[in-house]
Amino acid sequence: MLHRQRPNLKIAIQLNQIRINQRIRAREVRVIVASTGEQLGVMKIQDALRAAQQHGLDLVEVAATAIPPVCRIVDFGKFKYDLAKHEKDKKHNTASKVKEIKFRVNIGTHDYETKLRHSEEFLDKGNKVRILLQFRGREMAHKELGMELMGRVRKDLEAMGHAESDPKLLGKNCFMTLVPHPVGKRKRKFFSDHEIELADVEEEDDEELTEEEKA
Repeated sequence: MLHRQRPNLKIAIQLNQIRINQRIRAREVRVIVASTGEQLGVMKIQDALRAAQQHGLDLVEVAATAIPPVCRIVDFGKFKYDLAKHEKDKKHNTASKVKEIKFRVNIGTHDYETKLRHSEEFLDKGNKVRILLQFRGREMAHKELGMELMGRVRKDLEAMGHAESDPKLLGKNCFMTLVPHPVGKRKRKFFSDHEIELADVEEEDDEELTEEEKA
């Protein structure tokens, strides 16, 4: 018994590769009416084209690698617009991911600097950074210490990004979102020991090259 491959409707569609109407090469296609979601099943290409004409719309191949290929009966102009809009929104969402870094009021120096380094790394990749300060137990009675810490974080990261708004208190938490500066205006301050070692090696190599040039 033959098993048909289930169509994968999540296959990425490139506008310049889409086949419509008479450009569709398959002899049989699986047809869906886009406006209603109605599935007309597997049809011969001539019957599928006829069904699209009866609706006054186009037959658009949306999953060419499925067996059989999947087609939608849809207005191709609207289809292109919706697809382009989806890709634009997708790129925007990808570019503005929000990474969260958690702090405590009594955080130690080493942990503080490590979290700032991670924050700088996220900002340097173009991500927003959500600073979350969590109050526990008696710390709730000294929220001013938390606000001071948030101000310190904001100042320490000012060379990499700026706050969308002032820190906000919500229950036992305090929030602040940082937005990265344009690429050319970012300047990191916090580096790992490994990154510092690499920078020293590169500096030594540059000095050696300079001495060789002088010689």
